[in-house]
Amino acid sequence: MFLAGLGWFTLASVLCAAAPGIGWLIAARAVQGIGGALMTPASLAIIEATFQPGDRTRAIGTWAGFSGVSAAIAPFLGGWLLEAGSWRAIFLINVPVAAVTARVTRRHVPESRDTPASGRADWPGALAGAAALAATTYAILVLPGAGVTSLGFAVAAALAVTSAATFVVTERRSSHPMLPPAIFRPAQFRAANAVTFVVNGALGGFAFVFIPALEIIAGYSPVLAGSALVPVTVVTLLLSGASGRLAARIGPRPPLVAGCLLCTVASMLAVRIGPDAGYWTAVCPVAVLFGLGLAALLPPLTASAMNSAPDSLAGLASGVNNAVARVAGLLWIAALPPLTGLTGAAYTDPAQFRSSFAQISWICAAAFACAAVLAATLITGPGRPTPARRPALIQTPVPHLACPVAFHHAPGQTRRPDSSQASHPSCAAGTPSPSRPRIDHAQAEA
Repeated sequence: MFLAGLGWFTLASVLCAAAPGIGWLIAARAVQGIGGALMTPASLAIIEATFQPGDRTRAIGTWAGFSGVSAAIAPFLGGWLLEAGSWRAIFLINVPVAAVTARVTRRHVPESRDTPASGRADWPGALAGAAALAATTYAILVLPGAGVTSLGFAVAAALAVTSAATFVVTERRSSHPMLPPAIFRPAQFRAANAVTFVVNGALGGFAFVFIPALEIIAGYSPVLAGSALVPVTVVTLLLSGASGRLAARIGPRPPLVAGCLLCTVASMLAVRIGPDAGYWTAVCPVAVLFGLGLAALLPPLTASAMNSAPDSLAGLASGVNNAVARVAGLLWIAALPPLTGLTGAAYTDPAQFRSSFAQISWICAAAFACAAVLAATLITGPGRPTPARRPALIQTPVPHLACPVAFHHAPGQTRRPDSSQASHPSCAAGTPSPSRPRIDHAQAEA
């Protein structure tokens, strides 16, 4: 699934680079999004299937760190490519990166699958969910200019409500729903996704206007504006692994709250950016604080969502958490600019843009503060929910050597693997237990 998403995303990137006009580019970007939707949840599912439970939080911390690095370095690299060449190079650069990723994946990443799963697609649910999201986004976009009484908003709002209701009914009645309601039973999973929605919405809304603000308000060049986020990259890369280890030791709540509060302060400091904003005095502190905040909150937040779901639903839990993050960014990016007057000619008016940017910064600061409150009150300690006793797979450093072992735990205790592998004949024989999904492992290339 990961390689399929990677190939889809790469081919769509080539289509984006070859687009003859804006319409074709938007269509190719939509196709590109399908590849990303296949790729990102699969990457987290690989971590969940490959690492032992005690190592997953640290592994997820490293994953979150590199995710933050890629998001932070993109504006810098994009700005450089715009000045040095063509906008088409922004998409073509994905081709060599994808080639290296595919080679490494095929050589070093073991395969895993849940054979009892039917693999049947839930097309009614997918269509209803997509229609609800698209209608909601359109309603948010037209609301500031057209008003509540406009025909466009009324139709979009009605379609959004109808599609959302259809989605809920479809998922409850379907024998193979793409979003089983049971996934939301753990309170920790619901809490983690609530915090994810607020945090990623605020991050998406702020990041959407931060780089343009440096260019339009402070007069930075595209390369200089993009490089302003280099501290975010460096700090996130260096500290995410340590944050994951700390969260595994003391629980996710303290680093989550601290990270949200650091992002709150960073958003408040961004209000100071004006026509004479110096990098070291006005921009760098914002970037460093955001880097510290993201390094502190992203690993435990992702781990909380993943660890609260059963291992057999790791891919689904990853997909839900990723979808919540993407939907939050989409809705906030659609809502914040028009709600603060940042439309049309405002992008060419430094004074108007500064006023809107300040409003967005305060809104995002308030959102991060609310996320800190949610994390402090809803996110629980490091323990995982107590599942039914069943075998699990412990991966070894060699991809095709793995052994199913049982998890023994007392009520209220964290699951720990039984170190006695000899007690399970299936380990020596290599036969899967009927009570767990079968895991197939790809042979490493010579």
